[in-house]
Amino acid sequence: MTADSRAHPRWKLAALLAVLAMVSPFSIDTFFPSFHAIAEDFSIGKWAVQQTLTAYMLPLSIMSLVQGPLSDGMGRRPVILAGMIIYTVASIGCTVAPTFGVLLLFRALQGTSAGVGMIVGRAVIRDLFEGAQAQRLLSLVTMIFAFAPTVAPVIGGWIHVTVGWRGVFGFMVLVGASLTVFTYTLLPETHPPDRRPRLHVVDLAKTAWSIVRHKEFVLLATAMGANFAAMMSFIGAAPAVVLDHWHLSETQFACLFMPVIGGVVTGAWLSGRMAGRVSHAGQSQLGFSLALTGSGLMILLQVLLTEPPLLLQQAMLTLIAVGAQLAGPTLNLRMLDLFPRARGSAASVQSCVSIAIAAFVFGVLAPVLSGSMLNLAIGSFCSALTALGLWRLAQWVLARSHALG
Repeated sequence: MTADSRAHPRWKLAALLAVLAMVSPFSIDTFFPSFHAIAEDFSIGKWAVQQTLTAYMLPLSIMSLVQGPLSDGMGRRPVILAGMIIYTVASIGCTVAPTFGVLLLFRALQGTSAGVGMIVGRAVIRDLFEGAQAQRLLSLVTMIFAFAPTVAPVIGGWIHVTVGWRGVFGFMVLVGASLTVFTYTLLPETHPPDRRPRLHVVDLAKTAWSIVRHKEFVLLATAMGANFAAMMSFIGAAPAVVLDHWHLSETQFACLFMPVIGGVVTGAWLSGRMAGRVSHAGQSQLGFSLALTGSGLMILLQVLLTEPPLLLQQAMLTLIAVGAQLAGPTLNLRMLDLFPRARGSAASVQSCVSIAIAAFVFGVLAPVLSGSMLNLAIGSFCSALTALGLWRLAQWVLARSHALG
């Protein structure tokens, strides 16, 4: 551990990185309660409003390929600072957008910057810590960060009913400005100049290409994204789930997000407890199995009961979320360790894959499946099954490479 890590206690660093990582999910979930109002204000359909997620997610995915390598070459701190400044400006644009087209434009600008804390933050943790200690800190960050999707729609709902949907984006302005200040004053530089590769576009492209060509990495990244998609299919359809299927109000989105985030926190806590005690493969296997079991039980619930009790549906969502999160830290660390001299680049490629999958779920899959809870459950089950299959294929690739020497 470096002098910087001793100067900044683990909990303090975890809190800062977790809050920075919150920006991305916060920017997705906060304005869910405003979907219907935005549609009415701009005289557009629900599908069009759903594209505010796609407009955000696609740039988020593309920029995730850039931010990690930039942090490898320029340092972690300046890249995160620049991202927070851009995010604040973009949030101002969303707040005052006169047309839906302008809103989409500034949502895209938000997407170029909102993920910087999540992407570069993982590299910060790996800069400072090794092995089980890195896994514990990553799990601690996840536990803190996981409250964002729960709190965000609740805050957004109350702001919406008080001052309207523009006030929700105004709140994002305050979040961005505050985090810019906190980053400037509290975040240490964990990647000193003597450890930075030359910042050259060709070299960065070659590094990214070498990561993309690594079979085990790609399989693990896709498996992780698909496993989270089992949970995100319900999150992406949150307005339909909460308002249409569960017949709740704009201020009751917590009924969906609390069980999901409860599962994420539980999965993160279990991962921290398992660190150094259970093999990475064993923990990953358990995570995939729980997500598959939860989504399968959700299907049975929707098929067997005409009006399934809300509490039972929430329990299945919690189980899916536990499984999705439990596999996350071990997969993340494995992927970063495949490229020890280019962890920022590895984190970027992994994030790009996960965000691209999330963009597909939010922009295409969720709107298609949102007509019924049964459709969403089937989509969730297929995602979890795909994740398990990809992970097992990755294990086979690893075993084969070891056998070949």
